[in-house]
Amino acid sequence: MLWIAFTLGLFGSLHCVGMCGPIALSLPAKGSLWKILPGRLLYQAGRMMGYSLLGAIAGLLGLGASLAGLQQGISITLGFILLLGILLASNWESRLIRLPGLDKVFHKLYQQMRRLLQNASTPQMFQLGILNGFLPCGFVYLALAGALNMETYSQSITYMALFGLGTLPLMLGMSLAGGLLGPYLKRSWRPVLRIVSLVFAAYLIVRGLDLGIPYLSPELTANSVETSCH
Repeated sequence: MLWIAFTLGLFGSLHCVGMCGPIALSLPAKGSLWKILPGRLLYQAGRMMGYSLLGAIAGLLGLGASLAGLQQGISITLGFILLLGILLASNWESRLIRLPGLDKVFHKLYQQMRRLLQNASTPQMFQLGILNGFLPCGFVYLALAGALNMETYSQSITYMALFGLGTLPLMLGMSLAGGLLGPYLKRSWRPVLRIVSLVFAAYLIVRGLDLGIPYLSPELTANSVETSCH
């Protein structure tokens, strides 16, 4: 269900304020609101483009899984992995950055973003936003798990684009108004974010059970696979 992506983005933006907020607050802020607004909008558009690119990757993987008849198993497995991660792991995003191999990838990503911030021009804000979309983020991974289970390739891309759109109001508002509320929001909404994550993990498990419930757990028949190829 595509509306879940937008809702997940709205709740996820509360998490993004704490995780990615410092980057948004580091953007050039000289001049009036109307002078910095184009750069802020390009940055946010870049973030949504980054999420859409991730959605395209998830769509290809999901299509392959559908053709191989693995989509149900993947949905259930992802749901259980997310449940275990939420219940047992703390600060797992920072642990992910330190994994061998991934640590070098994320290090280069952060280096490139720092270079862009040091010599930031308005056109470069779009590029910076795209890179921001690839930063490690628990809610992005939740969204990707949903995109992976969409019925068609285009739906996977749309899913991630809607997720990015859901994060837009709070992230844009914070980058324009300042970061005074960032730590407060992250601390106050942490229990809510945990509940949302648990509900979404349970949704992935139920969806993979093929219960024949429209939208919630639809039957993954051969017809859906054929449709996804068009």
